[in-house]
Amino acid sequence: MSVVTRFAPAPTGFLHLGHVLNALEVWNAARESGPDWRVLLRIEDHDRQRSRREFEDAILEDLAWLGFTADGPLVRQSERSAIYEAALDSLRQRGLVYACACSRADLDGGRYPGTCADTHLAEAPGLGVRIRLEPSIERFDDLRLGAQTQQPTAQCGDLLARDREGNWTYQFAAVVDDWQQGVNLVVRGEDLLDSTGRQIQLARMLGRSEPPRFLHHRLVMKSATQKLSKSDGDTGVRDLRAKGWTREQVLDAAGVRP
Repeated sequence: MSVVTRFAPAPTGFLHLGHVLNALEVWNAARESGPDWRVLLRIEDHDRQRSRREFEDAILEDLAWLGFTADGPLVRQSERSAIYEAALDSLRQRGLVYACACSRADLDGGRYPGTCADTHLAEAPGLGVRIRLEPSIERFDDLRLGAQTQQPTAQCGDLLARDREGNWTYQFAAVVDDWQQGVNLVVRGEDLLDSTGRQIQLARMLGRSEPPRFLHHRLVMKSATQKLSKSDGDTGVRDLRAKGWTREQVLDAAGVRP
């Protein structure tokens, strides 16, 4: 089987060692899948307020310096709004979409309690858009962590597809993109494990007959309980390059070699 995976950074900051680990895991998993594989490069710039072309340019430069070469043209989520709208409309026509006036402060322990589900608000600027989820149990085998069972409605409630600022959400855009781009292997950090069941359910609702396989790898940690973030400048690839680090030293520091 031809394997298609992707490296999908968000241009809201510079590349750091956590991204390097993810890139290594993505390309290694693709190579180990057999002779027929592709790695796509997708810029996840759905957050229009925080995404900057400066960061995108730096990410592309650092990837080239590290030796990571993607297959096919670069794809930006900011240029795919019509695709997302068509996918959302397919659910809207089935009565599965509703407007939502709630903010993050209205979540109940990270779960949306369904406050606006039956208020019949008209979709309008300044309102979010949610997708009704059935209380299904989603089971999948992670290629590293083994058998998993999740119930998305208990974890997150109805899924936010577009936020109140008009941005497509990661959960929605990533599912649509993986389906439309033919991605059948998703390799990402274990901090995103809880997103998997809801993404499998959403993909099925949109019409995807077979979900991708998932591999959730370990993280590069700042401390025992805190993963690296874009604000950790001492682990930024550009900062390390400025200090004279070589490509091999950066790859070693990420903890895995190709």
